[in-house]
Amino acid sequence: MSDARKKPAQNSSSRVRNWSGPSVLSFGYRPFFLVASVWALLAMALWLLALAGVPVLGSRFDPITWHAHEMLFGYLGAALAGFMLTAVPNWTGRLPVLGWPLAGLVAIWGAGRLAVATSSLMSPYLTAAADVAFPLALFVLILREVAAGRSWKNLPLLALFGFFILGNMLFHVDAAQGRFAANGVGMRLGVATAIMLISLVGGRVIPSFTRNWLVKAGRAALPAAFGIIDKLVLISTALALFIWTVFPSSPLISELFILVGMGQLVRLMRWRSWAVRQEPLLWVLHAGYLFVPLGFLALGLSGLSTGLVPFLGALHLWMAGGIGIMTLAIISRASLAHAGKPLHASPRLAMAYNLVLLSVLLRFLAAYPVGNGWAAHISAILWLAGYALFTWHFWPIWMAKPVARRF
Repeated sequence: MSDARKKPAQNSSSRVRNWSGPSVLSFGYRPFFLVASVWALLAMALWLLALAGVPVLGSRFDPITWHAHEMLFGYLGAALAGFMLTAVPNWTGRLPVLGWPLAGLVAIWGAGRLAVATSSLMSPYLTAAADVAFPLALFVLILREVAAGRSWKNLPLLALFGFFILGNMLFHVDAAQGRFAANGVGMRLGVATAIMLISLVGGRVIPSFTRNWLVKAGRAALPAAFGIIDKLVLISTALALFIWTVFPSSPLISELFILVGMGQLVRLMRWRSWAVRQEPLLWVLHAGYLFVPLGFLALGLSGLSTGLVPFLGALHLWMAGGIGIMTLAIISRASLAHAGKPLHASPRLAMAYNLVLLSVLLRFLAAYPVGNGWAAHISAILWLAGYALFTWHFWPIWMAKPVARRF
């Protein structure tokens, strides 16, 4: 690395350490990982109350539509913000966003959540504008940083975030026109973008982190390097998700999803998942990625034979499993690394992972008649317990004074 690249990194470290305001505003991952985790709890609790008939929401959206929107665009939007604001200084060598500008971004995110929750009091387009203001502001900020740092190789990830924003816009359009937005093109585009992001980012970090751990443990067999199989899987994944988003009733989609699911499984098997079962901080990454191929296979089977795999159960393998567990894994790793903590999951953190994992499995079962309502309720309770434990574990880390380290 040249001296020109080293100097901004050192300045970033000094800038974070010298921030005299609230510690939670000293780096992008802190406030956004915090609000994402709290929102995963609060949004689930509000949804359960709304389903029970308690008037806790003044949203124009029905409870299912509100739940789908907030877990995808609300929760994941905050998690993505924390990830990107933390990664961009490493990508570009530029100074991180911190302090009151960071607080402003969090406030805009919170205003979007409030607008959607009280949308019956305003026009649907004002609601959409308030909600989409945050991801648009974040997009412009990240684009400016990438361009200034000439980090052009990261433009594909930013482009995917642009599709995520478009999905949110289309979701609001569906809702404003009286369609069931939770099953509309905006929802599919948002989910498809999230799964593609997991495929790309997961393909970078999971083999890398696994390799590092296995080398340190003295293991000879290591994850396969990125190669032709990965390229073919990524291309076929993008194609399948595009067709599903735009032409969900295509007669080819079920078979294509099954093929892509098998390809994604082969890709995951090449990363030696079974070899890291002793370290929860690693196996949770593999477990989160596992729900990508499982979702493809389940959705493919759902289209082939009605009743074999219910659509809603299959979709939750992606929503609660792939997105929910993978975000837990990324938040954990990034928070520990940037706080200078050992990259190891404590028993309490491992318990949080297991609770959320069990919640996902029960949510899938809840789509079948055998679930009969009880599985969904227990799933929600386990989700709340898992995220509560997770938030309790990381709260002191997100609030602590920054440590002296390089970014």
